[in-house]
Amino acid sequence: MFLEGIDDYMLPCVTKKYLGLDCLGCGAQRATAFLFQGEFITAFKMYPAIYPMLLLGLFLIFSFFIKIKNGETIKIILVVLSILLVVVNYIYKNF
Repeated sequence: MFLEGIDDYMLPCVTKKYLGLDCLGCGAQRATAFLFQGEFITAFKMYPAIYPMLLLGLFLIFSFFIKIKNGETIKIILVVLSILLVVVNYIYKNF
């Protein structure tokens, strides 16, 4: 597959390297790579916030061009859900 040697190009986590703790973004690169490989469950297990963040990004792009009813509420919900999953994942991995 075209992503075979992707691990060689991923950025290292400085926080994990020097402090020994995962940062809030640890796993996002690998989860994105898993998404491109079609391994959706593995991507979720690696970084649970990947899907709400993806939905938020897509929603922001579409809302830039199209007026969406209750758009601000949807944005707030997606942002809160993303932040909540990032923090819960961080706590789960480190403690």
